[in-house]
Amino acid sequence: MTSPNYLTTPQGRRIAYHRTNGKGPGVVFLGGFKSDMQGTKAIALEDWAKRAGRGYLRLDYSGHGESDGAFIDGCIGDWAEDAQAAIETLTSGPQILVGSSMGGWISLLMTKRMPERIAGLVTIAAAPDFTEDSMWAGFDQAQRTALEMVEQVALPSDYGDPYIITKRLIEDGRNHLVLRDKVDLPFPSRFLIGTADDAVDLSVAYRLMEQAQGPDIRLTLVKGVDHRFSDPACLSMIEEAIMQVSAAK
Repeated sequence: MTSPNYLTTPQGRRIAYHRTNGKGPGVVFLGGFKSDMQGTKAIALEDWAKRAGRGYLRLDYSGHGESDGAFIDGCIGDWAEDAQAAIETLTSGPQILVGSSMGGWISLLMTKRMPERIAGLVTIAAAPDFTEDSMWAGFDQAQRTALEMVEQVALPSDYGDPYIITKRLIEDGRNHLVLRDKVDLPFPSRFLIGTADDAVDLSVAYRLMEQAQGPDIRLTLVKGVDHRFSDPACLSMIEEAIMQVSAAK
């Protein structure tokens, strides 16, 4: 496995990344909550980019993967700053953002902060506002009390160790909610999600579709596919979505 390069963000966090040089518009993969840039989708898209001669960037947010910092210390605002620093520093010209799960939320924040740098958007089981609408909304009184008293609560995970959810994560998330207003997407956008997703409810995809405003926005539901969205057929679908966005006028 090739060693990553590192970027120190303006906030002083040291994040790991892999960059593939190629023609534009480049593609930036933004991963999910507690995931890393060695995941199936991130690597598959890098292989595709190399075959296609396209520029490509994958990265680990602080506290994720090979980046510095502890996951428990991070929050949506930090990870959005990491993504913004990577796009601003490591890419040139308009980029197509591919956001998976939490990365879908991060990518939507990027479309607000740096719209001139966005050529298109592809989301995979996008999870905007999940800290408020899924985590906080789903906490019982005991969990909410624990969050107040000890500032963290453990949630079971299908992907390994329990998630430690901090009070800072929940409170910071409220500063970055995107679905309370219209979402301006003036570039081609594709939203993908499986109907068997047990992490992101289909209602989130419908709400995003309702709030999204733009001339070329499509939502695709894939019957029977779960949150991973990473079997060969799904990977081909992601690549096709990127090519649609690239070709759109």
